[in-house]
Amino acid sequence: MKKPVYRQWGALAVCVALAAPAAPASAQFYYAAPDLATAPVTGAEPELGLNLPGATPAELKAALVWHLRVALNISALQCDFEPSLLTVSNYNATLAHHKSELADSFNMLTGYFKRMNGGSARAGTTGFDQYNTRVYSSYSTVSAQKDFCNTMGKIGREAIFADRGGLSLLAQRRLGEVKRALVATGEQYFTNPAYNFRATLPLFTKKCWKKNELRDNCEEAWKKYAASRAQ
Repeated sequence: MKKPVYRQWGALAVCVALAAPAAPASAQFYYAAPDLATAPVTGAEPELGLNLPGATPAELKAALVWHLRVALNISALQCDFEPSLLTVSNYNATLAHHKSELADSFNMLTGYFKRMNGGSARAGTTGFDQYNTRVYSSYSTVSAQKDFCNTMGKIGREAIFADRGGLSLLAQRRLGEVKRALVATGEQYFTNPAYNFRATLPLFTKKCWKKNELRDNCEEAWKKYAASRAQ
C-alpha cells in the first residue's frame, strides 16, 4: 500500500532535522540591539573611570585587564538568568585560560599602589583592596542589565578563544563598549511614540475660565504655545 504523501514529507522533515547541525543557543533580548561599539582604548580615557593618576602605560594596560576580569565576574553573578549567554562557564574558563596574564595584572596593580604609598607593601595591598571594591561597584547594574549581559556574553566567548597573553588586546578593543553597556538603551527597531509625547495643556488659573469655559484670549495663547512646541 502506498504511503500518504504527507507521511513521506513528515519522515523527510525528521531526517533533515536530525542531519542538520545544532546551532548554538543565543539570547535575543532585542529585535535590533543597540550598537555600543567604541574605538579601542588605552586606559587614559576619563570615561573609563580607571582612576589611576600617575600610572604608567604598563599599569594602565594591567588595569584594563583587571577591569575586564571584574566585568566578566559581575556578568557571571548577574546574568545567569539567561543560561544561553554562558557567562558563568565563560568566566571560569577565562580564569583558567588567562591565569598567567591575570596574575601579572594583579602584581602590576599592587605594585602601583605600593609605589603611590611610599613603597609600603601593606599600604599598597590596602590601596588595591579599596580600589578593587570601587571597581566592582562600578560594574554592577540593574536598569541596563539586558545591554550589559548581552555584551558580556559576546565578550566572554571572545575571551576564552583569545590567545594566552592576549586578554589585554581584548580589553583595549571592548572595554569602552562594556562601559557604554552600563547605561540602559532599548529596542532600536521598534519605537513607542508615547515615550516622547508631552501633553500641552491650557492654563487652569481662574482668570482663564468662566463657568467651565476657556476664555478666548487664553485659548488663543494655548493654541499658539501648542503650535510652537510642535515645530
